Amino acid sequence: MIPATEALLARTPLLDSMNQDPVPALGDAVRWGVISTGRIASTVVSDLALLPDAVLQSVSSRTQQNAEAFAAEHGFQSAYGDDDGLPGYQRLLRDPAVDVVYVATPHASHYSVAKAALEAGKHVLCEKPLTINAREAEDLVSLAREKSLFLMEAVWTRFLPSVQRAAEIIASGELGEIRWVQADLGFPAPYHPESRLWKREDGGGALMDVGVYPLTWALISLGRPQSITATAHVADGGVDSETALTLSYPSGAQVQAMTSLTAATPQTATVCGTKGMLRCNAPLFNPTELTITSSSGEQRVEKFILAGRSYTYQLREVIRCLQQGLLESPTMPLADTLTTMSLLDEARSQAGIRYPAD
Repeated sequence: MIPATEALLARTPLLDSMNQDPVPALGDAVRWGVISTGRIASTVVSDLALLPDAVLQSVSSRTQQNAEAFAAEHGFQSAYGDDDGLPGYQRLLRDPAVDVVYVATPHASHYSVAKAALEAGKHVLCEKPLTINAREAEDLVSLAREKSLFLMEAVWTRFLPSVQRAAEIIASGELGEIRWVQADLGFPAPYHPESRLWKREDGGGALMDVGVYPLTWALISLGRPQSITATAHVADGGVDSETALTLSYPSGAQVQAMTSLTAATPQTATVCGTKGMLRCNAPLFNPTELTITSSSGEQRVEKFILAGRSYTYQLREVIRCLQQGLLESPTMPLADTLTTMSLLDEARSQAGIRYPAD
């Protein structure tokens, strides 16, 4: 059952102001712990270091050596590796100096690590998808609310000035009634059975790795669909190399979304209405241009200069929420995460894709 939601229209306070620079401090310092030392963690931390009210407090890895190397490279004050049977992340969660943790582990471990963080009294920003399935996501949401802790799925795209401007244009009626949305994200990822992208035990596959991004454009444009139809090619390891989604709405509007680990796709999103259309440039998860074309053929291009590697906007929002005592972000509400997880569950069910956690 797909829970009801509204189309994404909530703009962050930063983007409602004349100054859209996410870097300046807004309040008291927030002390961060980072769980994992992989590529995405390194990229996000480089943006976190730009924010003067973000303290790089602690990092964990499976080995003390990796944790210490990451800490030295990025300027963390403490480093934790596995020790005497206790995982490094558990040691980090015992650190009283950590206010919020960023979970950057493989998909299949998001649930267990985020749950442990909440149980330890830490606020949580967790990489997308939040969990492997909606059941796990609902459990984390319930736990966060029970403990009055902040929880957010790291769908950083929602916080970008370009994407929030697209949502604003769509909501304004300039495009008329939205009738059709197309969004795709695919790239060639060489098959390797031990790669997290192709490994069933790690929650691999095109849909789980990048499906959140095309679905973000669907939610921005039309909100919750009435139904979803999925067609996938399932590789030998049991994960999808391609999945095509069709989302249908009561108005008759349609969304076509494509994810792939084998094809180099355009990586764009197009939103079409009765009065015109909007298209973002590639990649759709981090666009710097919007092209708006009216039904008469008039066209304009809006361009955006983004701070850092564009993760700064999401990180600024997490810090703002914590500084103001908010338990979830209005721009990335937990209801939208549950909707997305339900859509992914239904798509996988139709395609016959199952993970150990199911």
